Amino acid sequence: MAARDGTVGKALDVLDRVAAYGRPVRFSELLAEGRYPKATLYRLLQVLTSQGLLSHDPDTGQYGLGMRLVRLAHAAWATASLAPVARPHVDALAARTGQVVHLAQLDGGQVLYVDKVSPRAGVEMFSASGRIGPAYCTGVGKAMLAFLPPREAEAVLAQQSFHAFTPATLDAAALGADLERIRAEGVAWDREEHEPGIVCVAAPILSRGGRVLGAVSVTSALGRDGLDGLAGHGEDVRRTARAIGEDAQAWRFPERAEMRIAERG
Repeated sequence: MAARDGTVGKALDVLDRVAAYGRPVRFSELLAEGRYPKATLYRLLQVLTSQGLLSHDPDTGQYGLGMRLVRLAHAAWATASLAPVARPHVDALAARTGQVVHLAQLDGGQVLYVDKVSPRAGVEMFSASGRIGPAYCTGVGKAMLAFLPPREAEAVLAQQSFHAFTPATLDAAALGADLERIRAEGVAWDREEHEPGIVCVAAPILSRGGRVLGAVSVTSALGRDGLDGLAGHGEDVRRTARAIGEDAQAWRFPERAEMRIAERG
């Protein structure tokens, strides 16, 4: 991205790398990654700091995410994510099932968790609102992948690492067969493919035209309810996904912007 998008791409790449540390980071740590020369990295950090996207502590010399990002994140959550329109449905599904419910959207080749509701003391798991995860081995990721147009699906699949997180993680060939099954059944399963002991059933959220808007899932642990217990929630998850899709249709979602652009073109 950095080379193709010039200075803006490089700056955003540095911003992503600071965020990936999950803590304040020193200039020397970023420089040690070897992606940019010292002068270039310093200039990019200065630009990001002057724009409020990064903060700099002169006492420790560390860089962290800036408060401007908090404002932008709140605006994005309210206007570009499914979370506001989906929240009543997510809350209701969590209350009916007594399980953790996730709402996710695709962010490039990754899954972005935009909401999570835990109706009871939950099992520790990777997902949390604002976190990203792999598409090829999560229930929500596979649910979205299965219903993407072929060309878009090919592009997203090309970005997957197919790292084996657990012995159950599918490789590319097995994933292809699983996506066919998901298209036929309308639900996706995560059978401990991303985290040991964590299972889920997920369904895609589609527009009336069939465009993938996101996915919703019910997640549990093998020791608590297991796959058999989740199987009874499959139809509820599908109904919830359809209801969110219907509400999103009447909401100011990016699909409408795309239609306006096409009409002007």
